[in-house]
Amino acid sequence: MPTGRRARFSKIEIMSSKRPLLDPTRVREEIAAVAARMIAEDGADYATAKRKAARQVLGSESRAAGEWLPDNEQVETEVREYQALFQSDSQPRVLALLRRIALVLMEGLQVHNPYLAGAVFNGTASEHSDIHLQVFCDSPKDVAIFLLNAGVDFDTTESAHFAGRDEVETLSFLWRGQWPASREARELAQELRAETGTPVGVHIALYDMNDVRGARRTDASGKAARGDAAAVRALLSKG
Repeated sequence: MPTGRRARFSKIEIMSSKRPLLDPTRVREEIAAVAARMIAEDGADYATAKRKAARQVLGSESRAAGEWLPDNEQVETEVREYQALFQSDSQPRVLALLRRIALVLMEGLQVHNPYLAGAVFNGTASEHSDIHLQVFCDSPKDVAIFLLNAGVDFDTTESAHFAGRDEVETLSFLWRGQWPASREARELAQELRAETGTPVGVHIALYDMNDVRGARRTDASGKAARGDAAAVRALLSKG
């Protein structure tokens, strides 16, 4: 990576404090770079990172809207560049571990048609990232019953529907290897403790089976936002 790119990440606060930024394109670039560092280093979510980055770059959030604010795709690009520059040793290792854990969980939920989404699927996950699963079944409530019977203690919250419609019920818990009850899960939990020292958050969003068709669609560039167990295995096989 060019040394100039590394310098832009490390000196971004100095650059933005010298004089006001009047070019919307440059403002978006600077906000995206600052937000990317917050996401990669602190585990901030995209909305929070962009809001804090806008305040840091602009001195306030008043102009942080419309053409002044980068979209999530631009921020994700910056996250990938930051990780390549500063986390090239640790991030791929943590990502692979989280994908292996996600696959074990998906295999435990296989009758409920699970998909992996979020940073663990798209490849930007770090030690601060949670695992986001989405299940598609005729009776989403059965998933909660299934987990209760398996001894999983979870909280029930809501998360945004991937299609922007009403929120969907989401089951959240900290994973320490307690489920599924398998040797592989226990071994992965040991690896997780050695790598990060903390459990990983797991969120299972409950969707109706009718939603699965929309979930399988790709964006304009042909990129999928989520994948089933076969897709996760394919990602792991690529290294």
